[in-house]
Formats: sequence, C-alpha cells, structure tokens
Amino acid sequence: MSIFLQSSLHKKYAFTLVELLLYIALAGGMLIVISTLYWTLIQAKIKNQTIAEVGQQGIQTMQIITQAIRNAEAITIPTNGDSGSTLSLSMSNAEQNPTIFDLSNGTLRITEGVGSAISLTSDRVIVSNLTFENISRIDTPGTIQIQLTLTHTNPGSRNEYDFTKTFTSSASLRFYP
Repeated sequence: MSIFLQSSLHKKYAFTLVELLLYIALAGGMLIVISTLYWTLIQAKIKNQTIAEVGQQGIQTMQIITQAIRNAEAITIPTNGDSGSTLSLSMSNAEQNPTIFDLSNGTLRITEGVGSAISLTSDRVIVSNLTFENISRIDTPGTIQIQLTLTHTNPGSRNEYDFTKTFTSSASLRFYP
C-alpha cells in the first residue's frame, strides 16, 4: 500500500481553534436569545395573572355588593343624594341587619348584623377610591352607584405586578317599601 493512501486512512479529524471559537460563540448567542425569550415569557405570564386577579376580585366584589343591595329592604347610609365610603343596608333577615360595607386599610369588608367584619378582597390587592352614591329618586326603589379602584400589591416595584383598574356599577332595591 502506498504511503499516501495509508496516511489518508489514519488521518484524524479535529476542530481548529477558529472553528471551536465559532461554535462556542454561536452556542452562547443561542443561549442568550433563548434565556431572554424565556424571561420575557415569564414576565408576560405574571402580568396576565396580575390583570386576571385584579379583574376577578373586582367583579366578585361588585357582585356581592350589588346582590346585597338588591336583597335589602332599605338604604340607610348614604342618604338620598349623598355619597360616602360606607354603605349600610337594612335587611329583612335579623341576622344580617344591618349589612355594612366599608374600607379598612385598603381592604373592602362586609359586616352582617352583630357579626365581625369579613374581608371581601385579598391581601394581594388594595382597594381605594371606594364611593357609594345614593342616586335614588323620590317615589322609586333606592338605587346606589358603586365605584372602587383595585391596585395589585407591588412591594418590589416590578413592572409585571403594576396594574390598577376602576370598577363602576349600580344596583336598585328589588322591593320598594
């Protein structure tokens, strides 16, 4: 066998230094792109969860308040034409009379009868700008307009937890006294 043929059969293939550096740079660039994309996806997921939580708690809170108004016999506070941050309803059920909605340290609460106050919102949201306006007209069932603002808690001042939404609704008494 010739030397040329024999040397080509035993030739080992290896990477040159330039090829090795090129592969490392390419792999590093891909890792940076993938990790940046992954981090962006995580932030978007957290932002969506934040928006969903504020929306869910706002809707749930408004449903509880409007249902209580519809089931009430009378609106005690605020009086006709006034507004305030407390709503007091006269209920037909003695255990629920009075039903009071108020704000304490950024938490919306309900108190039914002589029972203790129950939080309607979690510690992950802060309630502000709570207003109950009695917009009732003479000789009509009582009507209350409710407005509140929910802000997600953001102790680290991170952008993905920064979200605020204002909810507005109104409800009328079902039964006219």
